[in-house]
Amino acid sequence: MSATAPVFVIGAPQAGATALRTALDGVATVAAAAESAVPALAAAVVDARFVFVATEPGELDPARWCRTNLQRLLGDPAGEMRRLCAFLDVPYDQALLGPIEEARRAAAPADGSPFGSEHTPSFARALATIGGSLLISTYQAGRLVIARERDGHLNTHFRGFDKPMGMALADGRLCLGTRTEVWDLRDMPEVAPKIEPAGTHDACYLPRNRHVTGDIAVHEMAFARGELWMVATAFSCLATLDARHSFVPRWKPPFVSAIGPGDRCHLNGLAVVDDEVRYVTALGTTDEPGAWRARKADGGVLLDVPSGEAVVAGLSMPHSPRWHDGELWVLESGKGELCRVDLDAGRTETVAELPGFTRGLAFVDRFAFVGLSQIRESSSFGGLPITERLTERQSGVWMVDLDAGEVAAFLRFDDLVQEVFDVALLEGKRFPEIAEAGSDAVASSFVLP
Repeated sequence: MSATAPVFVIGAPQAGATALRTALDGVATVAAAAESAVPALAAAVVDARFVFVATEPGELDPARWCRTNLQRLLGDPAGEMRRLCAFLDVPYDQALLGPIEEARRAAAPADGSPFGSEHTPSFARALATIGGSLLISTYQAGRLVIARERDGHLNTHFRGFDKPMGMALADGRLCLGTRTEVWDLRDMPEVAPKIEPAGTHDACYLPRNRHVTGDIAVHEMAFARGELWMVATAFSCLATLDARHSFVPRWKPPFVSAIGPGDRCHLNGLAVVDDEVRYVTALGTTDEPGAWRARKADGGVLLDVPSGEAVVAGLSMPHSPRWHDGELWVLESGKGELCRVDLDAGRTETVAELPGFTRGLAFVDRFAFVGLSQIRESSSFGGLPITERLTERQSGVWMVDLDAGEVAAFLRFDDLVQEVFDVALLEGKRFPEIAEAGSDAVASSFVLP
């Protein structure tokens, strides 16, 4: 079969033909065809291949066709797509599964949940030992997840937000960046014991303020000197907030000529050292909107904020710089790696290679919680080392032993949650609640001077 040979999918939409055609569209020239048209198409297009979805091929040469059905597609999407791609001689990647998985969710019972997860017992034990819980943002699924331990079991609690991204924690305070707003939530300990089941929760974060920024593509956030700092990726700068403006630009990379809309370098992460914003990550050193994409696989940089100079260059989609235990850490997301930074040598040292696109990082003692994403969107993430290394990637949070460089535990999301952006550890809060804006807790809780 030639690289340009067309693929014809024959079958009814309700039998899965439409979902299959959409899935294959990323790797082949695909078209729908009526069963009656197959003989003429086979004669006219001699190298064409045919996929019959719950229909019969008739007298067609067996070397030119294969058969599938809805049960096989929905029962084992990855296995069946691998089989079909092998027959069609086209590359398989996890990114092809989206339309099939959507069809599977649509066919699932109404009382089923697309937010399933699996975890090692050691993940729950780790949170119990730490005496805390883990916050996980997933903009792709529109959820803030609270991973918390209770009676030896792990509970994953989902709260809906519009494209939740970066998080920042302070004493009794949680800030969350979303599509067009920054949420400021405060812990009200007096409310927690009253939340059902009564006496279970030890913290309750209620929304106090919502600052409208507009769609600045807010990425990571952190507190420095008591002030909230954020990465305004769409404006290629670091910013803070005040009561009058959408946001207040505070710093931009020296290679960015002006602050304005247009993602010029995909500035994305920031690290605070000694209560000062010290390091940032960007996917390129470019000055034109979207120009960083051309070298996304190896054009990333870790920058020193005070000087604007590159600390390390040649990185693969770096994210989540963090200062921990006297050392600088960063995720080489495009390789799926957790790295320690050698500031003197200007290079990174790989501590752990993980089974997904690494993004979102939190530390406690000698352990790191690393967010992993499947990265389904090929236009942004195609051609990366991680997609060459793994055709199947995981989504969730992996816990890494920094001394051994090994995985100590993991929480893996199934089905709908395919990408993680940020992770944050709530130390001292074992079973917190995040109250939604329209909840009874918000309506009936008051703080007075």
